[in-house]
Amino acid sequence: MDRYLEGLLDLIKSKKNDDPSVSYTAQLHAKGINEILKKIAEESSETIIAAKENNNNELVHEIADLWFHCLVLLSEKNLKVEDIIKELKSREGISGIEEKNNRNPK
Repeated sequence: MDRYLEGLLDLIKSKKNDDPSVSYTAQLHAKGINEILKKIAEESSETIIAAKENNNNELVHEIADLWFHCLVLLSEKNLKVEDIIKELKSREGISGIEEKNNRNPK
């Protein structure tokens, strides 16, 4: 799975400097971080709506859009899918509450 996402990220990165008039991905990169974040916010909202409507087909569609735009963000920040996987793996065996407390010591 992560190989597929890494391949998709590589494709997104390869389009970074393409002509924005013919590549949506290049268009997002050309518009910059604020546009990418705006799209992530939009897709997050659409994901929430689809989940509340109990429509799994629409939910899958919206999550795919959300993941795509998150990959564009990784591309913009020169990160890799592996960076996210490493972070998730570092949390294995730790409860969510414990992990959150470790990030935000009181």
